[in-house]
Amino acid sequence: MTEALIAALFVFVLASFIGFEVINKVPPTLHTPLMSGSNAISGIAVLGAIVAAGAKESNISVILGLTAVILATINVVGGFLVTDRMLEMFKKKAS
Repeated sequence: MTEALIAALFVFVLASFIGFEVINKVPPTLHTPLMSGSNAISGIAVLGAIVAAGAKESNISVILGLTAVILATINVVGGFLVTDRMLEMFKKKAS
């Protein structure tokens, strides 16, 4: 159990660092298309979190799964809101 937890934490920290570095290197002109793609991936993460929450192997897996569902859903909704807001900037204003 302890080795699996340490391995999972290592993967989490590594993925967080790499994700942060990759996002900081994206130019603003590519942000909206990449955001749309990341929303699709986040939708898959929601499905994976639902599967993890429904496994009911232990109480901790249900709690972590529910937390993952909530956070992934916030990520999807926030991503769509940001994408929509950025796309509004490119629409021509009616005068």
